[in-house]
Amino acid sequence: MIIALEDAKYKLSGFDAKLRELASALRIDELKRDAEEMEKQTLDPDFWSNAENSAKVLRNIKQLKSKIENYEKLVARVEDTLTLTEMAIEENDESVVDEITSEVREIEKEEERQRIEVLLSGEYDRNNAILSFHPGAGGTEAQDWALMLYRMYTRWGEKHGYNVKLVDWLDGEEAGIKSATIMIEGINAYGYLKSENGVHRLVRVSPFDASGRRHTSFASVEVMPEFEDDNTIEIKDEDLEITAHRSSGAGGQHINKTDSAIRILHIPTGIVVGCQTERSQLQNKEYAMKMLKSKLMEIKEREKLEKIDDIKGVKTNIEWGAQIRSYVFMPYTLVKDTRTGYEDGNIQAVMDGDIDGFINAYLKMNAAKQ
Repeated sequence: MIIALEDAKYKLSGFDAKLRELASALRIDELKRDAEEMEKQTLDPDFWSNAENSAKVLRNIKQLKSKIENYEKLVARVEDTLTLTEMAIEENDESVVDEITSEVREIEKEEERQRIEVLLSGEYDRNNAILSFHPGAGGTEAQDWALMLYRMYTRWGEKHGYNVKLVDWLDGEEAGIKSATIMIEGINAYGYLKSENGVHRLVRVSPFDASGRRHTSFASVEVMPEFEDDNTIEIKDEDLEITAHRSSGAGGQHINKTDSAIRILHIPTGIVVGCQTERSQLQNKEYAMKMLKSKLMEIKEREKLEKIDDIKGVKTNIEWGAQIRSYVFMPYTLVKDTRTGYEDGNIQAVMDGDIDGFINAYLKMNAAKQ
């Protein structure tokens, strides 16, 4: 037991250098100066006259302070745990071994999380994420796979303390879904989940095949940031085809069983968005319009277009060769990312939302390219 305490002390002592490196990577001193400068701006009598700018500055102050506070909490946590460990060694107290060992593991996880967060430097990385799921060809089999992915990302969001909100849902013919959209709300949601955009491939013995044959199915996950309402995105009424329909699917009591659900087709691009979880048709329409603007803005940013009229619908073939990741249930179990080479043999854990390894590998790969 005392060996475990000595091991914990060794690890905690080594954190001193790691924390200095992390402070440098996070630019803690610079963040403190920036926060101080922004707080000075709020003292200016004219600061509040521009509501849009003041909201942006206050939001930035909150984000800077959150990052600084998280780092300082980690430093204090290391110091407190090291002190407790040294006292336990000195007094030969074995009663705190489990507590200290557990705390060291949590400290290591938090240090890794903050280190990974350094890589989230994109302009929209801190935004909420909108995820849409679409099955490829293959009917029920592909629709069931799309539902499995929906559950995987929902569980990931819940495990990380994000607010996961169902936005739209279209039932499959026999099982699964024809489409679904969720909003994952919280800081850095898009920064983490942008790695998941693309086609996902499944290999398994189909539960829908009486002969027990192995099937390959595809589904796409579309990930985009939620943009704040942007006045540069102007959508003409004549470019929209709006239809109301009855809500259905997985929302249970949270979905109104009335014709309040809204689906909007943006005719020039072919982009379709929908919302069915708000209380009224008007609210669903407002939310769907917000998603449409986010989608158009995302394409505009990606293609660096001058005006919205230049945007064309982007169609990705949901098929072999386009996949970013393969999930093999049979004849062996393995999930492998085709971009990073990262793999995990515990496929059940992955389907339960344990995908941080894939996300982190992608962020590290992108950082190495820059």
